Amino acid sequence: MSSVNVTINGKNYRMACEEGQEDHLRSLAEKLDSYVGQLKGSFGEIGDQRLTVMAGILVTDELTELKKRFEKMERELSKLTAKQEAKDEERLSSEAEISYRIADFAERIETLAETLSSSAKTDN
Repeated sequence: MSSVNVTINGKNYRMACEEGQEDHLRSLAEKLDSYVGQLKGSFGEIGDQRLTVMAGILVTDELTELKKRFEKMERELSKLTAKQEAKDEERLSSEAEISYRIADFAERIETLAETLSSSAKTDN
């Protein structure tokens, strides 16, 4: 376990984190501090606890909106994937039909060639 010192709203906090996560934790603290700073700029000194709660609500609101967007994108991706799978299946079906027709034509040509060959032999 590692520890990191972060500053939020001018106050230092010692935080524990997993090894290797120190920079990530610092980055998160900086983002939270920027929210607190924005709120402080808008509302002035309204109390540390209130600023922290409001910043938490802003972060939660952003997270909720991002989750909604992500879920919408997942639904769209699912629809596109289903459409692509249907097109792939249609393409394979068309290819199978074309293969069947080519085989049928090849068989007719062979039959015609045999008929012509037999005809030519009997004419000689």
